[in-house]
Amino acid sequence: MAAAVAPIPAHYLHAAVTLASHGNADSKSLVSNLPRRGAFLGFGVRGRGSSRARPMHDVSNIQLRAAGKWGVVRSELLNPKSEAGACGSTFEDVPHITDWLPDLETFPNPLKFNPAYSAVKKYFVDDDDFVAKDIVVNMENVGSGLHFRRAGPRDKIYFRAEEVKACIVTCGGLCPGLNTVIREIVCALWYQYGVREIYGIDGGYRGFYARNTITLNPKVVNDIHKRGGTILGTSRGGHDTMKIVDSIENRGINQVYIIGGDGTHKGAEAIHEEIIKRGLKVVVAGIPKTIDNDIDIIDKSFGFDTAVEEAQRAINAAHVEAESTHNGVGVVKLMGRYSGYIAMYATLASRDVEHFLKVHKESITLKYIDPTYMIRAVPSIASDNVYCTLLAHSAIHGAMAGFCGFTAGPVNNRHCYIPISRAVEKQRHVNTSDRMWARLLSSTHQPNFLRYEKVLEEQRVQREKDSNSHGVDLDQQLPGLTASHSLPLAPQSTLKPSTSNSSANVRI
Repeated sequence: MAAAVAPIPAHYLHAAVTLASHGNADSKSLVSNLPRRGAFLGFGVRGRGSSRARPMHDVSNIQLRAAGKWGVVRSELLNPKSEAGACGSTFEDVPHITDWLPDLETFPNPLKFNPAYSAVKKYFVDDDDFVAKDIVVNMENVGSGLHFRRAGPRDKIYFRAEEVKACIVTCGGLCPGLNTVIREIVCALWYQYGVREIYGIDGGYRGFYARNTITLNPKVVNDIHKRGGTILGTSRGGHDTMKIVDSIENRGINQVYIIGGDGTHKGAEAIHEEIIKRGLKVVVAGIPKTIDNDIDIIDKSFGFDTAVEEAQRAINAAHVEAESTHNGVGVVKLMGRYSGYIAMYATLASRDVEHFLKVHKESITLKYIDPTYMIRAVPSIASDNVYCTLLAHSAIHGAMAGFCGFTAGPVNNRHCYIPISRAVEKQRHVNTSDRMWARLLSSTHQPNFLRYEKVLEEQRVQREKDSNSHGVDLDQQLPGLTASHSLPLAPQSTLKPSTSNSSANVRI
């Protein structure tokens, strides 16, 4: 028996998109996406929580599927939802569960009756509260630029406590603060919203389809913030979108909290898109985790302060070793992938740079320290613990309010919800032309790295003048040098290992 399908209003069919249909490699030309409620409101007037924000006609995902137009909602969520406002401002919103399930019932937020928050005059966030990405402006462009939705609890929520079945997963490398985030998600769901079914996915993304879960409650997570690592275990890779979403659907999970870096967040975005295609009442919330501090837009990632503190300890140890030995030199290797933030901030904090003023004809004792795993595995310091608490609370408030496909983080010290696609669009790297880099050079008295070519030329001139340079081939040595070296190191063949694996005698 053929099912009757209500006609789709013409104003829904306003843009053509191309999308590969689910389970079919052929590309289909589909029409339109559901109009965002913000489009009916105007940027900065009313937000998603307003009952007046709903369009006059709602089309369910069942109708869309039957009409052969499924994927139209997904097409909207593949890219950030932007709204133009006054004064050249742009509001970049995150997806909401009502984008594909428009008829969901709302419920009063139980925080209204929570005695812990009774003294707060204005605890709930208004839907027209936005956070500006750039706060330094001139009088000609005040109010312009990119804005994000402010994080925090909403007056209305889309989940009853008894229907919530939440899960938490940690992916990628270790980072100080992982256990703190896990603890605060569990405790906030339990005490603030009354949720009782909370599970940890064991071993990263693989744990979803390996059906490994850990039951979590406040007693289980009570003191885990005092430990390093993650009680849930972690791994890299293992992402299989279909298997993961199958597991989520089969287990009845409707809130997924994913803690990880840019690669993990790309996986979270794929899970979010598959959930939309299946029309599930499931929200995906990300919490940015990278010890390298290379996630764009947010002020910083959790664990970074702890990493800098531990890196500084290693630099201080190298300094002591170098000063305590005749012709001692300390070399510290710091992690940070391609970003360089740990090295920059740790150096700025310690003010230690080793260097050579001229060529010496004697041996040095080189001390090499690699604190990589010490930095990753330690418990988080106080500032990171507080930060992790704020991130966890922002994530659960957003999920309970129906927001999804977002990552939570501070922008200009105000927590907000950022579309995952925007957060992973590019990586952040140390900028050698900004003020922080200038502060580093000034504090450590290093030459300007932008003068590298001039430094190399000075070295070539010195080589020609010094006939006792022991045949050092500068061309081979240059890739390992920085501008802080005024003369090259000795060739590799002159290294003489000492009794310790971490030190060596170098003839220069």
